Amino acid sequence: MLVRRQAADTRSVLDGPAPPILEPLFAAAKRGLSLEAAAQAIVQELGFGSFILAVTTFPRLHNDGQFYFCTSVPLEWVAEYDRRSYIEIDPRTIHCWSKLTPLIWDRRIAGSDPRRMELFERAAFYGVGSGVCIGLRGDPHSHAMLGLNAPARDVDAACAASWAAALGDIMLLAVHFHAAFLRSIVDGLEPRQKGLPLSNRELECLFLCSRGQTNMDIAKKLSLSERTVQFHFCNVLSKLGAANRHEAVALAVARGLIDR
Repeated sequence: MLVRRQAADTRSVLDGPAPPILEPLFAAAKRGLSLEAAAQAIVQELGFGSFILAVTTFPRLHNDGQFYFCTSVPLEWVAEYDRRSYIEIDPRTIHCWSKLTPLIWDRRIAGSDPRRMELFERAAFYGVGSGVCIGLRGDPHSHAMLGLNAPARDVDAACAASWAAALGDIMLLAVHFHAAFLRSIVDGLEPRQKGLPLSNRELECLFLCSRGQTNMDIAKKLSLSERTVQFHFCNVLSKLGAANRHEAVALAVARGLIDR
């Protein structure tokens, strides 16, 4: 689902002294180190166990783009999330796509939906039981999400109040970490998941695209939102190393992944 990047450049991110909570982040940048370890130290200071920063680069719904990520969660969970296309039903990503208000969540966010319940059961297995999610917007108009995760599956009133009190520091981390990460994307690196196999859903989307169907057509055919279809195509481009979906179709046909 995502392209992993090591962010280490904070140019144009902060002018002046860094807020105390961000000192590890900017200290690492000055030394030319990866920001993942610094971000993880801040996340732990805030009382969480792991994080994921995910960024899309398509400026509008019908533009092709890619996904990028920086995380301390187990990569086995990232791969499973991708393989099972959980992005289609994840209420956290749905919230962060359309809202900039922070979301404090635990297992109750699944409601009574069986697939969402499965998603959060599997997430908890990898230590992602609850947390805080924040939606972000970049330039030009990219969408992003910073998620801070805790292993506990139930958030009581005291924990929720503690996280709410820390939202100022969490927002500072989100804004400046996101800005630094966008700089690493601009500098350009090859997608980490290039060459990985396409998921069944990605193959379905690509096949329907090869038949001339649009995002709207595919969304109706597969009972998905257009946003989710676009997410799948971004991942297809990253895995195949294609510049756009037309090249992706040509590559998939040439490799025998789909029939023309």
